[in-house]
Amino acid sequence: MNDTKPFRLVVNKALQPPDISGVYLITDQGGSLIDRVCQALRGGVSVLQYRAKGKGHDECVAEGSELKRLCARFGTTFIVNDDIRLAKELDADGVHMGQDDGDIGAARALLGADKIIGKSTHNLEEAVRAEQDGADYIGFGAIYPTGSKVVSHLPGVEGLESIRGAVKIPIVAIGGLTAGNACRVIEAGADALAVISSVLSSPRPDCAAAELLLLFNRVRPFPRGAVLSIAGSDSGGGAGIQADIKTITLFGGYAASVVTALTAQNTRGVSSIHGLPPSFICDQLDAVLSDIPIDVIKTGMLHTPAIISALAERLGERKVIIPMVIDPVMIAKGGAALLEREAVQVFRDQLLPLAYLLTPNVPEAERLFGKTIKNESEMEQAARELHAMGAANVLVKGGHLVGRLATDILFDGSKCHHFSSERIFTSNTHGTGCSYASAIAALLAQGEPLLTAVERSKLFISSAIRLARALGKGHSPVNHFLAARELLGN
Repeated sequence: MNDTKPFRLVVNKALQPPDISGVYLITDQGGSLIDRVCQALRGGVSVLQYRAKGKGHDECVAEGSELKRLCARFGTTFIVNDDIRLAKELDADGVHMGQDDGDIGAARALLGADKIIGKSTHNLEEAVRAEQDGADYIGFGAIYPTGSKVVSHLPGVEGLESIRGAVKIPIVAIGGLTAGNACRVIEAGADALAVISSVLSSPRPDCAAAELLLLFNRVRPFPRGAVLSIAGSDSGGGAGIQADIKTITLFGGYAASVVTALTAQNTRGVSSIHGLPPSFICDQLDAVLSDIPIDVIKTGMLHTPAIISALAERLGERKVIIPMVIDPVMIAKGGAALLEREAVQVFRDQLLPLAYLLTPNVPEAERLFGKTIKNESEMEQAARELHAMGAANVLVKGGHLVGRLATDILFDGSKCHHFSSERIFTSNTHGTGCSYASAIAALLAQGEPLLTAVERSKLFISSAIRLARALGKGHSPVNHFLAARELLGN
C-alpha cells in the first residue's frame, strides 16, 4: 500500500517553486513535543517550523535534529524559525525570518541557493518587497488575534485578499487560525495555514491537522472530495454501499467502495448475508488507496470480528491517516442483525479509537457503552463516554427517542452541539443512517468544517425522510434525489 507523498524532482529552482501549502505547523514550548509533532505529522502536516524559545544551543540542536528526522520520515518540509545559523547546522530545508531578523540575500548566501527562505509580512508593501528580495514564500498576518505572541498588526482576511493578486509566491496565513475560522482565509487565497495550539494542544493532533487539511478542498472544482465507503451491499438499493454512493455523488463528490458483505434484502428485511473474506476486503482497500487520493473514509456494515480487526490493523498502520466517519451499523430496519454479537467488543477496542467521527443511533450507542438512553441528557453522557473511548468526535442520533423533535447531539471533545428537526412519523426510513453519515463524509471531503457538515447533513436527511415515496411492501427508502436537489438547489 503506497501512502507516501509523490516524488518531486527539482530541476530548476526558478521554475519549480517550493511546495509551501496545506498545514504549516509551528512548534510550541510544551512538553512531549516530539510525540505531539509525530502525531500531527500523521495528520498530513506539510511544513514544520521549529520555533525554540529560551533553550540553550545544544538543546536546540538535539531537539531540532530529532524533529528533522521525523520530517524526513513523513516527507515534511523542515524550517527553522529566525535562527539562520541553527538552520545551517541542522541542514534544515530552510529558515523563516521575521521583519527584523536579517536580510534574505544574506540568508541565501549562508544556507545555499537550494534552501527555502520565508519572510513574515504584515502589509502589501512588505509582501511585495519580500518577493522582490528573493523570498520563496511569505508569512502574512495576523489574520486573527492570537495568544502565542503580542499582535501589533492585524490586517485580517481583507489584508490577505489585497496582497493575493500582488505576489506570485506562496502565502502562509498566520494568527489565530482554527478549523472553525479558516474557511474564509483559504477562500481569500492562502496557500497554507500556520497553526500552533489548534493542532498541538488538541488531544488528537492527527485529527486536528487532518481536519484543517480537508478545508483546502473547498476551493477545488466539482466533482471534489473523494470518499471511500467500506460497507455491505444492499440488493434492494436503499441502504449500504448503494445509499452511500448515491449520497456522495449527489453531493458532488467522488465515491469509491470496499464491499464487506453481500445481503439478500428488500424493503421487508434481510433474508441472508454473505460476509466476504477479510483478506479480499483488504485487497479491495489496498487497490483503492494505492491509486486514488481518498479524502475521507466512511464505514458501515462490517459484520464480523475478523473483518473489523483486519480493517483496524490495515488502517491503523498507515503513515498518514485518512479521517474516518464510522457508522456502527448493527441492526437493519427489518430487525436483522448486521453485526455479530462477538464483534461489538472488537469494534469498541480496535476501530472506535480510529474514528474522526462516530455516528451511532441510540440503540447502537447503548450497545457500545452499555447503558440505557432515555433522553437528551443521557445522549450527551453517551457521547462524552464514547469520546473517552477514543473517538475524536461523536454524533449520537436521537431518531429512536420520542417527542416532537428529533435531536442529534455532537460532542467535539469540549462542547455538545444540538441539531434538531421536526419528527416525521413514517416507516419510509430505510437507509437513514447510511445516507446521513455519507452526507457528512461527502461535505467534510469537500472542505466543510464539522459543524457545518453535520448541520447540512441533518437538513438533507430530514428532507429525504419527508420526501420519501412508498416503494415495496416494507420500510421504503429515503428520497436521496429530491432531498439533495432541495438542499443543494440542483
